[in-house]
Amino acid sequence: MAKTATTTAPRLKALYTSQYVKELQAELGLGNVHQVPKLEKIVVSVGTGKNKDDKRFQEVVVNTLTKITGQAPVQILAKKSIAGFKIRANMGSPIGTTVTLRGARMYEFLDRFVNVALPRVRDFHGTSNKSFDKSGNYSIGINDQSIFPELSFEETQVIHGLQINLVIGNEDKAHSKALLEKFGIPFEKTGGNK
Repeated sequence: MAKTATTTAPRLKALYTSQYVKELQAELGLGNVHQVPKLEKIVVSVGTGKNKDDKRFQEVVVNTLTKITGQAPVQILAKKSIAGFKIRANMGSPIGTTVTLRGARMYEFLDRFVNVALPRVRDFHGTSNKSFDKSGNYSIGINDQSIFPELSFEETQVIHGLQINLVIGNEDKAHSKALLEKFGIPFEKTGGNK
Protein backbone atom coordinates (compact mmCIF):
# COMPACT_ATOMS: atom_id res chain seq x y z
CA MET A 1 0.00 0.00 0.00
CA ALA A 2 1.46 3.37 -1.07
CA LYS A 3 1.87 6.06 1.52
CA THR A 4 0.40 9.45 0.75
CA ALA A 5 2.33 12.45 1.97
CA THR A 6 0.31 14.86 4.03
CA THR A 7 1.45 18.43 3.70
CA THR A 8 0.21 21.28 5.79
CA ALA A 9 -0.28 24.74 4.37
CA PRO A 10 2.38 27.28 5.39
CA ARG A 11 1.46 29.18 8.56
CA LEU A 12 0.98 32.57 6.85
CA LYS A 13 -1.09 31.09 4.02
CA ALA A 14 -3.38 29.31 6.49
CA LEU A 15 -3.77 32.53 8.51
CA TYR A 16 -4.46 34.52 5.34
CA THR A 17 -7.24 32.22 4.10
CA SER A 18 -8.87 31.54 7.47
CA GLN A 19 -8.56 34.94 9.19
CA TYR A 20 -6.89 37.81 7.29
CA VAL A 21 -9.21 37.78 4.25
CA LYS A 22 -12.30 38.38 6.41
CA GLU A 23 -10.52 40.97 8.58
CA LEU A 24 -9.17 42.91 5.59
CA GLN A 25 -12.53 42.85 3.83
CA ALA A 26 -14.17 44.40 6.90
CA GLU A 27 -11.36 46.88 7.67
CA LEU A 28 -11.04 48.14 4.10
CA GLY A 29 -14.81 48.20 3.49
CA LEU A 30 -14.65 45.91 0.46
CA GLY A 31 -17.93 44.56 -0.93
CA ASN A 32 -16.43 41.49 -2.57
CA VAL A 33 -13.95 38.96 -1.15
CA HIS A 34 -12.10 39.01 -4.51
CA GLN A 35 -11.17 42.68 -3.93
CA VAL A 36 -9.07 41.76 -0.88
CA PRO A 37 -5.33 42.29 -1.59
CA LYS A 38 -3.40 39.08 -2.21
CA LEU A 39 0.31 38.31 -2.29
CA GLU A 40 0.99 36.95 -5.80
CA LYS A 41 4.76 36.40 -5.83
CA ILE A 42 8.04 37.41 -4.22
CA VAL A 43 11.06 38.23 -6.38
CA VAL A 44 14.46 38.09 -4.66
CA SER A 45 17.29 39.51 -6.76
CA VAL A 46 20.93 40.58 -6.60
CA GLY A 47 22.53 42.93 -9.11
CA THR A 48 26.18 42.04 -9.66
CA GLY A 49 27.23 45.55 -10.75
CA LYS A 50 30.98 46.06 -10.79
CA ASN A 51 31.51 42.41 -9.75
CA LYS A 52 29.98 41.06 -12.98
CA ASP A 53 33.28 39.46 -14.06
CA ASP A 54 34.16 38.03 -10.63
CA LYS A 55 33.36 34.29 -10.70
CA ARG A 56 33.76 33.92 -6.91
CA PHE A 57 31.22 36.71 -6.32
CA GLN A 58 28.77 35.04 -8.76
CA GLU A 59 29.11 31.73 -6.89
CA VAL A 60 28.45 33.43 -3.53
CA VAL A 61 25.32 35.15 -4.90
CA VAL A 62 23.93 31.91 -6.39
CA ASN A 63 24.65 30.05 -3.11
CA THR A 64 22.97 32.79 -1.04
CA LEU A 65 19.78 32.85 -3.12
CA THR A 66 19.60 29.03 -3.25
CA LYS A 67 19.98 28.68 0.53
CA ILE A 68 17.57 31.44 1.60
CA THR A 69 14.80 30.67 -0.91
CA GLY A 70 15.13 26.90 -1.38
CA GLN A 71 14.96 27.36 -5.14
CA ALA A 72 17.58 27.56 -7.92
CA PRO A 73 18.17 31.16 -9.10
CA VAL A 74 18.28 32.36 -12.72
CA GLN A 75 21.20 34.47 -13.94
CA ILE A 76 20.27 37.46 -16.11
CA LEU A 77 22.32 38.59 -19.12
CA ALA A 78 22.32 42.16 -20.41
CA LYS A 79 19.69 42.89 -23.08
CA LYS A 80 21.44 46.05 -24.30
CA SER A 81 25.05 47.03 -24.80
CA ILE A 82 26.18 49.94 -22.62
CA ALA A 83 29.72 51.12 -23.38
CA GLY A 84 30.05 53.25 -20.24
CA PHE A 85 29.54 50.18 -18.03
CA LYS A 86 31.53 47.84 -20.32
CA ILE A 87 28.44 45.70 -20.88
CA ARG A 88 27.72 43.86 -24.11
CA ALA A 89 24.30 42.43 -24.93
CA ASN A 90 23.86 38.68 -24.25
CA MET A 91 27.60 38.12 -23.87
CA GLY A 92 29.86 37.30 -20.96
CA SER A 93 28.94 37.42 -17.33
CA PRO A 94 25.46 37.82 -15.85
CA ILE A 95 24.51 41.30 -14.62
CA GLY A 96 22.06 39.96 -12.05
CA THR A 97 20.66 36.86 -10.38
CA THR A 98 17.01 36.40 -9.45
CA VAL A 99 14.53 33.96 -7.89
CA THR A 100 10.73 34.17 -8.23
CA LEU A 101 8.78 32.49 -5.42
CA ARG A 102 5.12 31.52 -5.62
CA GLY A 103 2.74 29.37 -3.60
CA ALA A 104 3.94 27.62 -0.44
CA ARG A 105 7.62 28.61 -0.86
CA MET A 106 6.60 32.27 -1.11
CA TYR A 107 4.68 32.18 2.20
CA GLU A 108 7.42 30.18 3.96
CA PHE A 109 10.11 32.64 2.80
CA LEU A 110 8.04 35.64 3.94
CA ASP A 111 7.43 34.04 7.35
CA ARG A 112 11.16 33.37 7.88
CA PHE A 113 12.11 36.82 6.56
CA VAL A 114 9.71 38.75 8.82
CA ASN A 115 10.10 36.69 12.00
CA VAL A 116 13.75 35.55 11.87
CA ALA A 117 15.84 37.66 9.45
CA LEU A 118 14.46 41.21 9.92
CA PRO A 119 14.93 41.20 13.73
CA ARG A 120 18.64 40.51 13.08
CA VAL A 121 19.15 43.78 11.16
CA ARG A 122 21.41 46.13 13.13
CA ASP A 123 19.79 49.44 14.24
CA PHE A 124 16.47 48.46 12.66
CA HIS A 125 13.65 51.01 13.00
CA GLY A 126 11.14 49.43 10.63
CA THR A 127 10.76 49.18 6.87
CA SER A 128 10.11 52.30 4.80
CA ASN A 129 6.58 53.54 4.16
CA LYS A 130 7.76 55.01 0.85
CA SER A 131 8.80 51.76 -0.88
CA PHE A 132 5.45 51.14 -2.61
CA ASP A 133 5.21 51.58 -6.39
CA LYS A 134 2.14 52.88 -8.28
CA SER A 135 0.60 49.40 -8.42
CA GLY A 136 0.94 48.83 -4.67
CA ASN A 137 3.91 46.42 -4.90
CA TYR A 138 6.50 46.72 -2.12
CA SER A 139 10.32 46.64 -2.27
CA ILE A 140 12.77 46.03 0.55
CA GLY A 141 16.52 46.45 0.11
CA ILE A 142 18.89 44.49 2.33
CA ASN A 143 22.54 45.63 2.62
CA ASP A 144 24.03 42.46 4.08
CA GLN A 145 22.96 38.86 3.45
CA SER A 146 24.27 37.69 6.86
CA ILE A 147 20.87 38.42 8.50
CA PHE A 148 19.61 35.11 7.07
CA PRO A 149 20.32 32.26 9.53
CA GLU A 150 20.41 29.71 6.68
CA LEU A 151 23.88 31.02 5.75
CA SER A 152 27.00 29.95 7.68
CA PHE A 153 29.72 32.40 8.72
CA GLU A 154 31.96 31.22 5.85
CA GLU A 155 29.16 31.85 3.33
CA THR A 156 28.89 35.50 4.39
CA GLN A 157 32.58 36.41 3.98
CA VAL A 158 31.84 38.07 0.61
CA ILE A 159 29.19 40.64 1.56
CA HIS A 160 26.48 41.62 -0.92
CA GLY A 161 23.04 43.15 -0.72
CA LEU A 162 19.77 41.92 -2.19
CA GLN A 163 16.38 43.27 -3.22
CA ILE A 164 13.09 41.68 -2.15
CA ASN A 165 10.00 42.68 -4.17
CA LEU A 166 6.56 41.69 -2.89
CA VAL A 167 4.11 41.66 -5.82
CA ILE A 168 0.58 42.26 -4.53
CA GLY A 169 -2.66 41.98 -6.51
CA ASN A 170 -4.88 44.83 -5.31
CA GLU A 171 -6.32 48.28 -6.01
CA ASP A 172 -4.12 50.74 -4.06
CA LYS A 173 -1.12 51.26 -1.76
CA ALA A 174 -3.18 51.54 1.44
CA HIS A 175 -4.65 48.08 0.80
CA SER A 176 -1.15 46.67 0.18
CA LYS A 177 0.13 48.17 3.42
CA ALA A 178 -2.83 46.73 5.35
CA LEU A 179 -2.04 43.25 3.97
CA LEU A 180 1.69 43.51 4.79
CA GLU A 181 0.91 44.68 8.33
CA LYS A 182 -1.22 41.54 8.78
CA PHE A 183 1.78 39.46 7.64
CA GLY A 184 3.85 41.17 10.34
CA ILE A 185 6.06 43.54 8.32
CA PRO A 186 7.15 46.24 10.79
CA PHE A 187 6.73 49.65 9.14
CA GLU A 188 8.63 52.57 10.61
CA LYS A 189 6.61 54.98 12.70
CA THR A 190 5.89 58.30 10.98
CA GLY A 191 6.00 61.62 12.80
CA GLY A 192 7.08 62.11 16.40
CA ASN A 193 10.69 62.44 17.55
CA LYS A 194 13.33 61.02 15.24
